[in-house]
Amino acid sequence: MSRKSTPDSSDAAASKSCRFASRFSRRQLIAGLTGVPFVGGLLLEVLKKRGWASLEEERLLAQRENSDQHKADATTRPGENDNSARLDDLKGKVPKGKIGKVEVSRLILGGNLIGGWAHARDLVYVSPLVQNYHTREKIYATFRLAEASGINTFLTNPSLSDVITDYWKKEGGKIQFISDCGGRTLAEGIKTSIDQGACACYLHGSRSDGAVAREDFDQIEQGLELIRRNGLPAGIGAHRLDTVKTCVERGYKPDFWMKTLHHTDYWSAQHQTERKNIWCRKPDETAAFMKELQQPWIAFKTLAAGAIRPEVGFKYAFDNGADFICVGMFDFQIVQDANIAREVLDSKLNRQRKWFG
Repeated sequence: MSRKSTPDSSDAAASKSCRFASRFSRRQLIAGLTGVPFVGGLLLEVLKKRGWASLEEERLLAQRENSDQHKADATTRPGENDNSARLDDLKGKVPKGKIGKVEVSRLILGGNLIGGWAHARDLVYVSPLVQNYHTREKIYATFRLAEASGINTFLTNPSLSDVITDYWKKEGGKIQFISDCGGRTLAEGIKTSIDQGACACYLHGSRSDGAVAREDFDQIEQGLELIRRNGLPAGIGAHRLDTVKTCVERGYKPDFWMKTLHHTDYWSAQHQTERKNIWCRKPDETAAFMKELQQPWIAFKTLAAGAIRPEVGFKYAFDNGADFICVGMFDFQIVQDANIAREVLDSKLNRQRKWFG
């Protein structure tokens, strides 16, 4: 007498999941996934392999691919999902400039992704995701790729300085770092940065914005003086243009500026509920004001935390006066971004500001 097998708990769970999934059409699922670039792209590939990608879904994706907004500002970059960008694809190293006496690549590796500070809007899981992705070995591999691509500078918080110094000692790496001097106090952040070998320091944008809003100008003046007393280029960071304007009005002449710059013609910037996802609210005014300043300018948030394609964001920043750009990059994006930066810099830029640095 044959016996009917009893499904185990995993079979039951799988059956339940299938019943749940069947409540939604494939059209609804695919359309929803295409709105979440990083996760959606990954899951979409899995669904395709399982035979879910019908002609209908392909048409949906084609509509998204062909839209003007997607072509201008898509967050998924070619080659991200297949890790195709390798050193063999490098077309030439990123050009360099100078901040003070320090030679700095025009494209600087930003520290937010490596540190786990992902500005992913309301996707709360992304910061721990990138933290877990960036193991110590992965960070070293990222640094090696950056150096091989001509990106010789990492800009970050002093909390990552031990990773950098270990990379120097254990891996023989040479990537230098600019510190935002974050910490309990500005003096503490500056001291830690200098002790750990930073090549330049600046006052973090939030700290500068806050100090100007409070009219606590002693903090800015003392911070610049302490950095310079230790022989390093000293910069002022800002998210708000009014911060830069006030510092200029008071006669401050830092060795470089850190100021946000990106256009606002991307999806989340156009929705009232998403207005907080704008890091440079006055890009045209920013470009016009910065044009008159005669210190090197590192533009950051040039991709609006992943909302703007690099070929668009890089050109916009250099066209509008940035001397350097700071960009958060995963290891599989570095070669591609280095190629894009070099291509933009070698092209005929619509730039009115003189190059500084």
